[in-house]
Amino acid sequence: MKKRINSLFLGLLAIGMPLYVAGQEVEIATNVGVMRAKLYEDVPHHVQTFVERAKAGTYDGTLFTRVIRDFMIQGGAPDSRGAAPGQRVGFGDRSAEILPEATPQHFHKRGALAAPRQNDDINPKRKSDMSQFFIVQGRVYRSGELDTLELIANQKARKKALDAYYYPVKAELTELRTNNPREFNKRAARITAQIDSVVRATPGHLIFTPAQREAYTTVGGAHHLDGQYVVYGELTEGFDVLEKISRQPTDKYDRPKQDIQILHVKILE
Repeated sequence: MKKRINSLFLGLLAIGMPLYVAGQEVEIATNVGVMRAKLYEDVPHHVQTFVERAKAGTYDGTLFTRVIRDFMIQGGAPDSRGAAPGQRVGFGDRSAEILPEATPQHFHKRGALAAPRQNDDINPKRKSDMSQFFIVQGRVYRSGELDTLELIANQKARKKALDAYYYPVKAELTELRTNNPREFNKRAARITAQIDSVVRATPGHLIFTPAQREAYTTVGGAHHLDGQYVVYGELTEGFDVLEKISRQPTDKYDRPKQDIQILHVKILE
């Protein structure tokens, strides 16, 4: 078996098929400092495409073209290389789009490295534009804020579930609470599970995971991007550089008035 595996490995090398290397790290050097990030192992197509483009130097010499404080910084667009001051840039490259990879376990916490994309009206498949990337800055949320966001997002679905499962037996439950607490607890647990099931099955529902709550209430992030874009890595160093870039004065197009240049994006072997 070992001999067969080695033969397959050599065969892949012989035909030039790219091999995905798990856990790679990347250095993003700018004219205001250096950031480093780790690339996730379970988003292989995005990581492979990002690595290939980085090794080809397609991000080198480009600018951070869209910077919004307490939100994110976006750069790498090919039309920003050598752009004149004040020129509107950052339109991306439709030929660099790839299909999204479902990554619900990765979300937009502070430092998340992700792929931008065009709007749904011209990009219904939500393809990622790998000619650019963005890094989340975001903000810190209070736990109560997350509770409120869930309540607002799930209000219609929860009402529909209550109408179906709770209100028809409300009087019966009230009686059971007094006369048969054990049965009441069983029925209440079953109804609660049915309501939660309806909410979770409703498109657009919002239920923060424990990991999301931990991140958004400590380091912060941009929760409203979750499920909309593909996150394929996260910063490990250079959060001070992220902050420095995010606080740059910008023009009406969110481009920094003083160029923030990407000197190189280097894959660390």
